[in-house]
Amino acid sequence: MENLISIELKNVSKKFNKEWIFKNLNLLIYPGDKLVILGGNGSGKSTLLQTIAGYLITEKGEVVFSNNTNKIEIDAVNEYISFASPYLQLNEDFNLNEQLNHIAVFKPFLNNYTTEDIIEILELKQVSKKPIKHFSSGMKQRAKLGIAILSNAPILLLDEPVSNLDVHAINWYKEMINKHASAKTIVVCSNAIKEEYDYCQKQVNMIDFK
Repeated sequence: MENLISIELKNVSKKFNKEWIFKNLNLLIYPGDKLVILGGNGSGKSTLLQTIAGYLITEKGEVVFSNNTNKIEIDAVNEYISFASPYLQLNEDFNLNEQLNHIAVFKPFLNNYTTEDIIEILELKQVSKKPIKHFSSGMKQRAKLGIAILSNAPILLLDEPVSNLDVHAINWYKEMINKHASAKTIVVCSNAIKEEYDYCQKQVNMIDFK
């Protein structure tokens, strides 16, 4: 899918109970941008990422997706996004083959990759027939990241992507971004862990929008 999608946040504000998590946030994300959202635990960065994805509704402002100058309707935004985070769950009763086949029904993968191709890329062939509930936390995170990165969607949203990854898996993640996501728009949330976002050219710090 060609990446001509821009994302504009216009005076976006979100609160929890009576406390503003972020307020009057304006941001323009161009096609192919690599942006990191920085902030500590509880700073609102995950909430902002979910707001960009359309998973959460804003109290004020709006998030607008455009294809060139044509606004994309909110119901169609999901077609252009892939998302990975430690808190999003896979179907743990599926094995990896079944999970990939299920996802491919709704969103195709890059380069017409087959299930077998993706399992090889994920380096999870040895556990591909096991139910995902028996995966280690690192294996689950690798599967989530691989599925998101390899989805044929131009916008990749990542929340703390190196969570639960060892050194080998962190290097794998960085190689995956370089090889399969260089043309994508990427927004990544991080607690300032450089390995998560050293490919990003732009940054937003949540402390600036309190």
